[in-house]
Amino acid sequence: MNFGQAISTCFSKYATFSGRASRPEFWWFSLFQILMMIAASLFGDIVADLVALALLLPALAVGARRLHDIGKSGWWQLIALTIIGLLVLIYWWAQPGNSDASD
Repeated sequence: MNFGQAISTCFSKYATFSGRASRPEFWWFSLFQILMMIAASLFGDIVADLVALALLLPALAVGARRLHDIGKSGWWQLIALTIIGLLVLIYWWAQPGNSDASD
């Protein structure tokens, strides 16, 4: 999956929390989100806030689908509210997919 396909897939599944997301899909969308936030911050805080709000739901959805791919619940994203939890999530998101994981 390339950059364009990943972005297209994530926006076509804007609020779909079921199913799976491959590692490339997740990481390409993460890169897109970072680049968009950097670009939006050049136009001011209000624009950056609007872009962050627009990308929040698809980012949560692709994160949940990525966790489903390794056999974890999407609710595990709540541990990102702690610093240690965020590191655990990054480790999980980097793991290869599990072919027998449940959706």
